[in-house]
Amino acid sequence: RYSDFAALHASLTAQTTQSPPAPLPRKTWFSSTTTNAGLREDRRRALEVYLRAINDDTDSRWRNSGAWRAFLNLQSSAAGGANGGSSEGAGGRLTERSSAAGAADAKGAAAITDPALWLDSYRDMKTHLHDARLHLTRRDQETTPQRQHESSAMAKSSLVRAGSGMAVLENGLKEMGASGGRGNGNGNGEARSTAGKSGLGEGELRRRKDLVANAKKEKDGMEDLLNAMSAKRRIDSAVASIHDKEALVGGGKNGKASGARSGRVLGKETERTRELDNQGVLQLQRQTMEDQDVSVDELRKIVARQQELGIAINTELEVQSDLLKLTDEDTDRLQRKVDVGKKRVGRIS
Repeated sequence: RYSDFAALHASLTAQTTQSPPAPLPRKTWFSSTTTNAGLREDRRRALEVYLRAINDDTDSRWRNSGAWRAFLNLQSSAAGGANGGSSEGAGGRLTERSSAAGAADAKGAAAITDPALWLDSYRDMKTHLHDARLHLTRRDQETTPQRQHESSAMAKSSLVRAGSGMAVLENGLKEMGASGGRGNGNGNGEARSTAGKSGLGEGELRRRKDLVANAKKEKDGMEDLLNAMSAKRRIDSAVASIHDKEALVGGGKNGKASGARSGRVLGKETERTRELDNQGVLQLQRQTMEDQDVSVDELRKIVARQQELGIAINTELEVQSDLLKLTDEDTDRLQRKVDVGKKRVGRIS
């Protein structure tokens, strides 16, 4: 009835001391909605816009009020869940707020047997997963440890809410599956009543179970990423403290015993040795020495080959030198014979 919406508008304004984001549609006095179908449809659309404006507004003061919860027949425990869900973003439908409130805590939460409410809770859970991923990405982009810690805490909170929502969704699927089994096992009338309650077939139940399973995998992956980053940060801080301690102790020793014999210097820390312990450094050193031995063997083979080539070239040069000497001797002998021939020709002429 329009009077119920008018009472809701007045209660919201009185409890929040501020008018809702959308105005209440005016009541017409010259025509009745019972006889005018067009006016009735326009009234329904206007009231829907009014409710959606309250539900989708970023300010949650109207959704957290008692008048709003009483108007939608929400549970009394919905206030805490609405406060947590409204800060994460607006939902798709009005029932989404009630499902978010019910899924706020998995312990003692009633199972969701309404398919529409189940989908709304699933959207809430996916929203929390999306927020957790955004917080993890923002943490990687932060430059200060305080901002990184805040982003990690927000991501952890979103993952906890998503896990609670998954538990509620799984309980709802179990209840719907059990009710469907009882309905199929009894008479036709009871089966029809059970189908009216859940309205889901076996294929739809399997599809929703797959959705929850995929969401669980996504949540587990983000939790592993969150834990891995936290462990890496602890290791980095521990390594930094060790380096600081070594620098402090080393500076004190150098200041006290400047004339003492200096110890062996092994060199600066490198990227390959920074994350290794003593055994790892020793193994790395052995591997490096083995690689150097292999390189030396290859170099020795190359030098031996070059030596063989040099000896062969030297032998060939010696042979060619002997041939050149023989050629010179033959040339001298021929030149002498030519000279003797010239002399004899001169005598004859």
